[in-house]
Amino acid sequence: MVKNSLLILGCVLGFTWGPAICVAQQNEADIHVTVDMVQLSVAVTDSKGNYVTGLRPEDFIITEDGIQQKLATFGEGNEPTRQLVEAASGDGKPAYPAADPPADSRQPGPTHDLQTLSSLVAGSNVFVLFDTSNYMYRGFVFAQDAIADFIRSLENADKVAFYSYSRDLSRAARLTADRSQILHGVRSTVAGDDAALYNCLLLTVKDAAQYTGRKVVVVFSNGPDNSSMVPPEDVAELAQSTGTAIYMISTQQAQLEPVSTAVFERMTAATGGKAYFAKTWRDERRAFASIRDDLAHLYSLSYYPQPNPNRGWRAITVKLAGEQLKKDHLRTRNGYRPQPTRSSMGASAAPAPGQGSE
Repeated sequence: MVKNSLLILGCVLGFTWGPAICVAQQNEADIHVTVDMVQLSVAVTDSKGNYVTGLRPEDFIITEDGIQQKLATFGEGNEPTRQLVEAASGDGKPAYPAADPPADSRQPGPTHDLQTLSSLVAGSNVFVLFDTSNYMYRGFVFAQDAIADFIRSLENADKVAFYSYSRDLSRAARLTADRSQILHGVRSTVAGDDAALYNCLLLTVKDAAQYTGRKVVVVFSNGPDNSSMVPPEDVAELAQSTGTAIYMISTQQAQLEPVSTAVFERMTAATGGKAYFAKTWRDERRAFASIRDDLAHLYSLSYYPQPNPNRGWRAITVKLAGEQLKKDHLRTRNGYRPQPTRSSMGASAAPAPGQGSE
C-alpha cells in the first residue's frame, strides 16, 4: 500500500507531454500512474515594464513547495521549445545545448523526442471567449471588430478557438488553424440573455485542458456575472492546475461593480495572465494588442516534479538568478493541485489531455 501510494502521488493532471507509465501490483490489479511534465509560461519585465529577452535556462530557479526543480524543456517567445540535456561544462556547471542533442545522448524514461516536444509547444492554443449577454447591446460591433483583428494578428498561434457565452456556452468555432472559420464564428454571434461568465469560463478551461503545449483563454466581458452557479475560485484553481493562462478584457460597464473588478484581477494574476479595463473601443484594441505582444514574449519552462508527499495544493515559485536579474519582475501561475489517474487491470488507460479530439 505504501509503495502504491507513493506512485500515485507522482501524478499531475493537465500537463501531459507523452506520459511515462508506472505500474504497481495491488490485489492482482494494475494501477497506472501518469508522471506528467508541469509547464509554466513566464513573462519577465524590467522596472519600466519592458520585456526582458535573451534569458537562458540557468537564469531561472523553480521551486515547488520549496523543493528545487530541474528544467526539462525551455523556450522563448514563439520559438520552438527545446529539450534540455544536462552535461558537465568546463567550469563544472550544467551546459544546455542550443541544438538537438545526439540521438545516443537522449536518456530513457520521462524525457521524450525533441522534435515531438518542439511540435507541441511552438506557439499557443488560444481560446477566445466573447460575452454575448444582454450587457453587450452597446458596442457589440466594435467588440466584434477588435476580436476579429486580434485573431488575424495571431500569426504564431498554432490554433485558435472562438466561443461565446450568455446564459449558456456556444462553441462557435472549435480549435483550428483555419482563421476564416474562426472569423465566421465571430461574425455570426448575436447579443442577448443573462451572463453566466464563470459557468462558461469553467467549460472553456476544461476544453483547453485537453491539449498540450501553451494554453490561453482570452475573455472579453462587458459586465458582471449574474447567473453562474460556479464560483470564480473554482475556475481559477482549475486553470492553475491545468496550466491555462486567463486574460480578461472588460469594459467600463464591468467596473461599475467593484467585486467583479477584484475577481477579474485575482483570477488573471493567479493563472499568469492579465486583466484589462477598457473605457473605449480604442482601449479594447490596445488591450488585445498587449495580449498578442505578451504571448510573443513568454518563456516556456517545464519540469518533472521531484518526489513530494503533498497531496493538496502545491505552491510554485519562479525566481531569477543573479543580482541584476533579481530586479526584474516575473509573472506566472502560482501553483496547482495534483490529481492522480488510475485504471484497473484490463481497462484501457484514459487518453492524455493532449490527445483530445476537436
